[in-house]
Amino acid sequence: MVNKYESIFIISSEIGEENTKALVEKFKNLLESSAQLESIDEWGKRRLAYPIYDKNEGYYVLANFSAEPEFPRELERIYKITDGIIKYMIIKKDN
Repeated sequence: MVNKYESIFIISSEIGEENTKALVEKFKNLLESSAQLESIDEWGKRRLAYPIYDKNEGYYVLANFSAEPEFPRELERIYKITDGIIKYMIIKKDN
C-alpha cells in the first residue's frame, strides 16, 4: 500500500552553498530511488521563527512523495544522522 507524504527539512545556513546543494541533491536522489518523488520545492534561505542551535537562518526544502509505510521511518533516521539538517518534519497526507 502506497501513501502520500510531505516532508520539509531545514539545512543549516552555515554549511555553505555548495554543501547545501549537495544535501538537497542527496535527499532528492534518495526520494527518487526509494519512493516516488512528486515534487521538490526549494524555498531558499529564510529566517527561522525561533533560534535552533543558536542559528537564526536556514535553507528550507519541501518534498512531496509517495512511498510504502516503512519508508518515512528510514527517511527520519537519515535526517537525524545527516550533519547540516537542523530540523525536519514528515507528514502523511490524506488520500
